[in-house]
Amino acid sequence: MEMVREFRDADGRLWQAGYGYREGLDYQGRYYLCFRPAEGGDGTQGGAVVSLQDVRWNSEHTVLRRLETFSEVELRRRLRSAVGRAAEGARS
Repeated sequence: MEMVREFRDADGRLWQAGYGYREGLDYQGRYYLCFRPAEGGDGTQGGAVVSLQDVRWNSEHTVLRRLETFSEVELRRRLRSAVGRAAEGARS
């Protein structure tokens, strides 16, 4: 997973937004949106990666352009969705 930028959630916690890559025969939508808590002061990761695999792009160029231009409001909205889906998956 490649991290592109940092932002703060509604509670002020620092997160990193980035993308993952999935191999497949179809090139469309190989890249997808991921989030992870930013590193702690001691250099350790703050938690697990959450992703939205239905937010996809065809090329790394497009991913980078989109992640660099997302507003912080948009990143927070998508993060809430990813965290909520991860919580639902853990309960199932």
